Amino acid sequence: MGVAIRRAGEADRADVVRLLDEAFMQDPVSSWVFPGEEHRLRMHSGLMEAFFDLALDEGYVDVTEDGAAAALWWSVPAGVPEEGGEDGPALLREAVDPDNERVELVGRLTDAVHPTDRPHQYLHMIAVQPERQGEGLGTALVAAVLERCDREGLHAYLEASNARSRDLYARLGFGFMGTTLDLPDGPRMWPMWREPRGVTGGAGG
Repeated sequence: MGVAIRRAGEADRADVVRLLDEAFMQDPVSSWVFPGEEHRLRMHSGLMEAFFDLALDEGYVDVTEDGAAAALWWSVPAGVPEEGGEDGPALLREAVDPDNERVELVGRLTDAVHPTDRPHQYLHMIAVQPERQGEGLGTALVAAVLERCDREGLHAYLEASNARSRDLYARLGFGFMGTTLDLPDGPRMWPMWREPRGVTGGAGG
């Protein structure tokens, strides 16, 4: 496809956060988390910045060389987090929008459906500049990681936030896990899992 991709770092923070903010401002999940448009315009970028930091801490951020698209991945180990550990959703709410319980709730609900039995690469978010959509940039970002997953026998997971992206991910080898995540009075999400291709057996890591 000829799309140049590089690993992002701290120096890319402002550009990637701006891209995420623009791409997800009208996303169904973002609109549910921040139902008031004026409030969303003020607080949404703070949530995107927190997600960028989490990706750098727990995984990595890939960007196209021209900065038109970015993908946030987490490297998730197997096993349920230990009791008494940090409460991620509560910390996120406190840092981003303390009076908004939906910031915490969406984290708790996605955590509840997130597989814990096998280590995997978690595609948390992917964003493409609106004027560049349809050029295959997002597919190139995902495919680059999936090629590594296939080579190394790694599984992958995501939650699709709309039917269009669900169908796209299905073409990349992700399968719907069978139960949707329906946010209270909000949109539907589709948890999807991908087995590494060309690898026999179900064990990962």
